[in-house]
Amino acid sequence: MTKKELSEKLASSFDVQKAEADKMVSFIFEELTGALVSGDEVSIAGFGKFSVADRAAREGINPSSGQKIQIAATKVAKFKVAKQLKEAVANSK
Repeated sequence: MTKKELSEKLASSFDVQKAEADKMVSFIFEELTGALVSGDEVSIAGFGKFSVADRAAREGINPSSGQKIQIAATKVAKFKVAKQLKEAVANSK
């Protein structure tokens, strides 16, 4: 499902203009992003938890040349799926 498809479903389900639904979806994603950028966790009951983790610097290999390279430390977004979502996906056939 794309952001556009999500906006269209929101518009049809709640009888709002597509432009308004698109603003709502954009607002939600901006708020989620803002919370993660500031280091907060975002927990959505029954869906999962978004968090930020530090990835340590490490040594890697350039696949085209085979040379060893240093990969800098960075922060990454992580998602841990909630039990309810995990079960729903597992039980869908």
